[in-house]
Amino acid sequence: MTVYPVILAGGKGTRLWPLSRADKPKQFLPMHGEHSLFQRTVQRHQGMDGIGRPIIVCGDNDRFQVDDGLVGIGVSDATVIVEPSSRNTAPAIAAAAEMLLRDDPEAILFVLPSDHLVGTDESYFKAVEAAIAAARAGKMVTFGVLPTHPETGYGYIKAGASEDLVRPVEMFVEKPPAGDAVRMVADGSYYWNAGFFAFSARALLDELKAYVPDVVDAAASAVNGATVVPGTVTLAATAWKAAPDISIDYALFERTDKAVVAPISCRWSDVGSWHSYWDSLEKDDSGNAVRGKAVTLETKDSLIVSQRAEVVALGLEKIAIIAAEDAILVCPLDRSQDVKDVVSMLKEKARNELVDVSPTVNRPWGGYTSIMNGPRFQVKHLFVSPGKRLSLQKHFHRAEHWVVVRGTAEVTIDDKVITLSENQSTYLPLGCVHRLANPGRIMLEVIEVQTGSYLGEDDIVRLQDEWGRT
Repeated sequence: MTVYPVILAGGKGTRLWPLSRADKPKQFLPMHGEHSLFQRTVQRHQGMDGIGRPIIVCGDNDRFQVDDGLVGIGVSDATVIVEPSSRNTAPAIAAAAEMLLRDDPEAILFVLPSDHLVGTDESYFKAVEAAIAAARAGKMVTFGVLPTHPETGYGYIKAGASEDLVRPVEMFVEKPPAGDAVRMVADGSYYWNAGFFAFSARALLDELKAYVPDVVDAAASAVNGATVVPGTVTLAATAWKAAPDISIDYALFERTDKAVVAPISCRWSDVGSWHSYWDSLEKDDSGNAVRGKAVTLETKDSLIVSQRAEVVALGLEKIAIIAAEDAILVCPLDRSQDVKDVVSMLKEKARNELVDVSPTVNRPWGGYTSIMNGPRFQVKHLFVSPGKRLSLQKHFHRAEHWVVVRGTAEVTIDDKVITLSENQSTYLPLGCVHRLANPGRIMLEVIEVQTGSYLGEDDIVRLQDEWGRT
């Protein structure tokens, strides 16, 4: 029985605002070194006996970031399942099970969130092996982390008595008040709900069919009508919309009598707030965690993160300063769970550009960073991966100037194709048909200056596109 890591890579990107946005949730940010949490999740179980190709489930807006992440760690055999709309974890997992079952009737799913930080050790892998054995026996396995402190932001699982490593589930508790959390940690039989799962594809679908048949029916229809290209399965949009928006916890684990829990005691965090991010980092002698351009003076137990500006923290204690390229958050560390309220307030004030879109936007060919915006002009930094090219396109409301600052550019302007090297530039008049390509072996970087009456991203008419966006 092959075990397939099913990695859930969707998300709304609200809890770690302003770095995390709707178009770039936290799992795609390099927050703990060179690799993102998504990449670390893919790498975590490579080389284990019986592990098959990874299955990635993500939204349409995330698929190119998924592709970039896989390329960055040299993974070429993954299958990406694209959700046309968000439908929570139960339908996402059911769709993965439906797809796998058609190729491998004995498939075992090992479901993993892509945005958790996990420090693996020998006990972790023993728990994984025990969980997979239980899944092969028809059990619905969830994972519980041995709590290190009373935490009100996590769900808890109460495990029943057993001499085996995998134990029966007695009950689930959602984010308890502080007093209950203290009691449960002292009890010794409660675990944090890690959000990992293991079960056979067949057993999972049978259980879901008994409790939420609409989930299974919608997943099967969406897979039946899916658009398939090598490495990517895009679920049928109409069928997918019929799936209930429900988590696997509510749909199955809180109902089934087959639920068991595999306890793990390794370092784990869902990195669900700036406080938990600070807690997951190494700190200086004053308890400060610093990332990016920042220095501290007479400051302790604080988190300072900066993407661009130099931040100087003076005389602070237990403060989070998060300086993104276009927004800055300052708050007490112990109030960082309330960042979701900030995001809600920005949405109410129609400041969606600060919530939905990050200044650096990934595209299948590379991406761009917005540098400056003004009346009738905008400046961007384009980066195009080797061998990639943008769509053949035109604009109705803007002209563009391109200056090559690194690499070699192949530029199409109407019926002409020219090659530009570093320090060379060209002008693209309003309405011209154009394309930018990178024929070289290093990243192409271009400064783009847009001028015109309207500069929105929806003023793009794609005439030819390798990714089906015409």
